[in-house]
Amino acid sequence: MGIAWEEDVIVHADGRARCGWCGRDPLYVRYHDEEWGVPERDGQKLFEKLVLDTFQAGLSWLTILRKRTAFRRAFAGFDPEVIAAWGDAEVNRLMQNAGIVRNRAKIEAAITNARAVCAMGGPVAFSRFLWEFVDGTPVINAPRTRAEVPAQSPLSRKVAGALKARGFAFCGPVVVQAFLQAAGLINDHLISCHRHPWHDQNGKT
Repeated sequence: MGIAWEEDVIVHADGRARCGWCGRDPLYVRYHDEEWGVPERDGQKLFEKLVLDTFQAGLSWLTILRKRTAFRRAFAGFDPEVIAAWGDAEVNRLMQNAGIVRNRAKIEAAITNARAVCAMGGPVAFSRFLWEFVDGTPVINAPRTRAEVPAQSPLSRKVAGALKARGFAFCGPVVVQAFLQAAGLINDHLISCHRHPWHDQNGKT
């Protein structure tokens, strides 16, 4: 997820400090608290996050969150086996769907990437492929300011290169960095944010 920060940390009415990018919108706050940075190992859900991050490129992530239900309906619940069989007719249908982001290149990339997931053995293999890059354990960073949260990293460049070699499209290191953060392979919550693992380890909320 490409995140736009209001400020480094915001203390909310519940007394909890949160990364400033989630602002105060309830949908955004819930996503920050319940999803972003939480390790995801379900291959189909990982595929969904990758597709949504490609659609988010150049847009606000909140825009994608508000359209996520429509995306799920339009993309058959992000079942890669279903999407892999799509062609021009489905692309044209999606281009008429006002509930999603109507970008032909991104729609075609989603189909290409579904085929790539199937070619590697399906969602389970896709999950295993991704988690091998971190030996099955999330990378826990400890940024203190938003300036310390990178738009890309050595890991995202490595994963992006591997995805490209496997036939994936629209998966550059910036998109992949956002995806790795969203999927919890990288945890980039600020250390002062209540969702950083340090607070769990030290009995603080």
